[in-house]
Amino acid sequence: MQKHILNFLKYLKYERGYSKNTIINYENDINEFLSFLDENNLNFKTLTYQNIRPYLMKLHDLKYERSTISRKISSLRSFYKYLSKENIIKDNPFLLVSLPKKDKKLPSFLYYNELEDLFDIPDMNTPLGQRNRLIIELLYATGIRVGELVNIKLDDIDLYNRIIRITGKGNKMRDIIFSDYCKKIMNIYLNDGYLKLLKNKKSDYLILNNHGDQITTRAIRYILNNIIKNTSLKKHVSPHTLRHTFATHMLEAGADLLTVQELLGHESLSTTQIYTHITNEHLRTIYLKTHPRAREK
Repeated sequence: MQKHILNFLKYLKYERGYSKNTIINYENDINEFLSFLDENNLNFKTLTYQNIRPYLMKLHDLKYERSTISRKISSLRSFYKYLSKENIIKDNPFLLVSLPKKDKKLPSFLYYNELEDLFDIPDMNTPLGQRNRLIIELLYATGIRVGELVNIKLDDIDLYNRIIRITGKGNKMRDIIFSDYCKKIMNIYLNDGYLKLLKNKKSDYLILNNHGDQITTRAIRYILNNIIKNTSLKKHVSPHTLRHTFATHMLEAGADLLTVQELLGHESLSTTQIYTHITNEHLRTIYLKTHPRAREK
């Protein structure tokens, strides 16, 4: 069985162009399901929908979010589709499994005064402070994913025109624009903090850890968490919150949906449309708070 999993993961990497993190999720989802099969003496080749139902109930009992359950089902459905295509199994029982309805939960975002709190925390007199400030500036200025951020190479950056070539999901390339604020911080970092973090080593990557190597997505989240601890913010803030904030602020300022879709690297416009719900709700809140006749006294 491990041979089939390994071949499937290679297929995802080389033929589908999936990212390292996505492939890790697939592998974990498959191995979790195989443990369930072992516990129940089930053979992966002869599974039926009735065999799968207890596993689905188990996921609900473990109180996974609907989005997580959907991802796990999708992983297994793709894996079994691959097994069927390779004639390892006859039927794909996961075709009969429907995905749970998505939670209608709007992504959180920050107001500009809250962002200012973040920008003020990193100490620009230190290499790590310059790097951390650039991390926040880039995430907010461009709306890129944290996985895209850590993979930015120096050769991807056109500093004069303020453009970065990003490699997104499925190895799809797109050009994103960054702000004058961001350019200023990047110049400071590249001419000072970057060189000090590099410590006479060589690296192709823009964002370095304190050993002069490429930083990880986990480290970015750790850095952001530490910055938040030093602010007055009481809400949970992740790198993706800054992506949501970028999209929300762009739409509030009058950007059209197609432009925001292109900058975010969304394949489907429907994915981007969730931000229109955020901005509409934001406008409604302001209207009800400020218009003299918005509510009956």
